[in-house]
Amino acid sequence: IHKVPFYAAVDAGFGSIEADVYPVNGTLLVAHGKKDIRTKNTLKSLYLDPLSNKLVKDSTRNVKLLIDIKENYRLSLQLLLEELTPLKKYLYSPGNTANPITILISGERPPPSEYKDYPSYIFFDDDLRLPHNSDQWKRVGQVSLSFERYSNWKGEDNISTNDKNILQKIVDSVHNSGKTIRFWAAPDTEASWKLQMQLGTDLIGTDKIPELTGFLKKYR
Repeated sequence: IHKVPFYAAVDAGFGSIEADVYPVNGTLLVAHGKKDIRTKNTLKSLYLDPLSNKLVKDSTRNVKLLIDIKENYRLSLQLLLEELTPLKKYLYSPGNTANPITILISGERPPPSEYKDYPSYIFFDDDLRLPHNSDQWKRVGQVSLSFERYSNWKGEDNISTNDKNILQKIVDSVHNSGKTIRFWAAPDTEASWKLQMQLGTDLIGTDKIPELTGFLKKYR
């Protein structure tokens, strides 16, 4: 975890931020794995409060907050709804499309049949493994797929033409369905970032915020 994960990303100009969370003693704690859990690393202190403070100063800034639930989605979502209360006036929904914050739920999430049980400002990340009806598909905020599901490329040299073609078809298919797409577990290298941009992916995941920032400036 970065010491200031929210500001590290937002101050670099990024518009999508991911937080891995565990429900612990009535609070959502941010950690990559159980061994990393620390009681001081709350979602509220590391992300929600800084986000609120940022919006007070600049309400035009649009941010997607991807909450990756690591276990017990029912409890985690219950806690999240409580912790989002101070931010509700900023949350994007079908009836409030000018609001700057989009909440996306990833990781261990409810099946599509349960999407209707949650407020309209809660959207869901999808991995294309379960069927959706039209109303359920409207609650999908983006599609996230494992890069390793389609390619074993390690982000060095050139990717094979076959793998690149497979990835391109996936990206085009998701775009044709009206959704944005990202690949998780993609190599975190310059060659991979460049490939993802060429494919037309909408978000690039990274733990190397300064390096990706420099790359994007150079690429432009």
